[in-house]
Amino acid sequence: MRAILSQRATTGLHLLYVVLVSCAAPLFLGGLLSDIAYARTYEIQWLNFADWLIAGAMVFTGVALAWSLVEVVLDRGRSRAGLIGLGILVATFLVGLLNSLTHARDAWGTMPAGLILSLVTTALAIAAIWFAVAQARTGAVQ
Repeated sequence: MRAILSQRATTGLHLLYVVLVSCAAPLFLGGLLSDIAYARTYEIQWLNFADWLIAGAMVFTGVALAWSLVEVVLDRGRSRAGLIGLGILVATFLVGLLNSLTHARDAWGTMPAGLILSLVTTALAIAAIWFAVAQARTGAVQ
């Protein structure tokens, strides 16, 4: 009975992690779409939208990263899937931080690096969601 309760609690905690990661990806996607709109129109407000959306996504990514780190520490690094998921999330956080710093530049200095970094960050965030959901479905969370 204790093992069943422990498995349910761990699965519930992992689902919270999935929700945190899933909140960051639409914000990164919104930043990417705002960067595309800025590249087409050169209207500075699109760059401001992208900057704020990326900042919001970084908050969720940071909380999800901390949560993932706690899961790996509690698991004592035994789960290879947990370490891979943590690695993807660390990459998302680092590229997102670089993206946020790039968007802090002057408007003309942001493009095309900001657009490319937004694309890479969005792809990494979607990969992190896919990996977290796949991990929850297969029951890899122990």
